[in-house]
Amino acid sequence: MTSEDVARYLKEHPEFFEEHAELLASMYLPHPHGGRAIPLAERQVLTLREKSRLLERKLRELVQFGEENDSISERVHRVTLALLAAGQLPELLDTLYDNLHAEFGVGAVTIRLWTPMHTDPRSEFTPVSEEAQVFAESLAEPYFTNQPMFDTASWFERASPTLASLAYLPLRADRVFGLLVLGSDDPQRFTPDKGTLYLTRLGETVGMALKRYAAA
Repeated sequence: MTSEDVARYLKEHPEFFEEHAELLASMYLPHPHGGRAIPLAERQVLTLREKSRLLERKLRELVQFGEENDSISERVHRVTLALLAAGQLPELLDTLYDNLHAEFGVGAVTIRLWTPMHTDPRSEFTPVSEEAQVFAESLAEPYFTNQPMFDTASWFERASPTLASLAYLPLRADRVFGLLVLGSDDPQRFTPDKGTLYLTRLGETVGMALKRYAAA
């Protein structure tokens, strides 16, 4: 008979311990954190305490994640309100840059738009390569990388080699008409394991805010 056979038998016959109650009182097991033997009841108490500590730690983590998500949601909401309050297109773009810097601490932000919207010679309307447009149109969600894609390195005002992580957000209404790029010197700032929910919402919000300026 193996130990597995014994375990299976006890599991299938719980009445065994009712019929042999004195056995429980006389059983001693190794202490989980030492070499001495302790009664079975004490070992069970220690096991339950350890499980309780694990559950408490998990609960604290869940509470922390919830608080972090609440904070991010609140900041996204403030950015949304600021975009809604913006007047002309230049004000909206400047508002977006300012809020992404202030609310999220994004070190580098750039946008390119290839739908006619504005006549001023702003950098956002600089011609974009066909490769970058096709890339943007292929994105169903934010794209993460540690180096600029295609000609987007030249979109940033500062030297692109300092950027160690980037997130590409397609801007769309009925179709993709632009690309929002966020960059950071921190290689872990924009990575797939951080999730895409809030970045996706940000891209959707910016896309809809810009839609009202698109030429018919």
